[in-house]
Amino acid sequence: MELSNQEYQAYVEHLAEKSPLVKNMALAFVTGGGICVVGQLIMNGWTAAGLGKDDAGMMTSVTLILISVLLTGLNLYNRLARFGGAGTLVPITGFANAVASPAIDFKSEGIITGMAAKMFVIAGPVIVYGIVSSVIYGVILMLLRL
Repeated sequence: MELSNQEYQAYVEHLAEKSPLVKNMALAFVTGGGICVVGQLIMNGWTAAGLGKDDAGMMTSVTLILISVLLTGLNLYNRLARFGGAGTLVPITGFANAVASPAIDFKSEGIITGMAAKMFVIAGPVIVYGIVSSVIYGVILMLLRL
């Protein structure tokens, strides 16, 4: 039985489960917002501990990364991601999860060839394109100021 591309697409759409879009968006909003609220509470805690605004911001970032990596290692971040979907992609926690998760997955292959080599499989392109785009932006900005 041969199907054309259109027939196959219609067949797949017929079998595919419809995504509850509004529910998914609401869960992502609540989850991402919850992560941000936790981050703000952590920042308020560091500020109350006597740190200045810049230092409290830096310590908040470090704390959120630590919490995200710990939750990833305990397989709790994955559960949160299944519940909250895109809401767990809040930049700092999602990025920490993207670095820690492959490292944990490939630790059985050894420190060098497994964990260290695979740690940046997901996050590596983000780092590379972020650095390249910032260099290009900096060069353009420098040329426009001449």
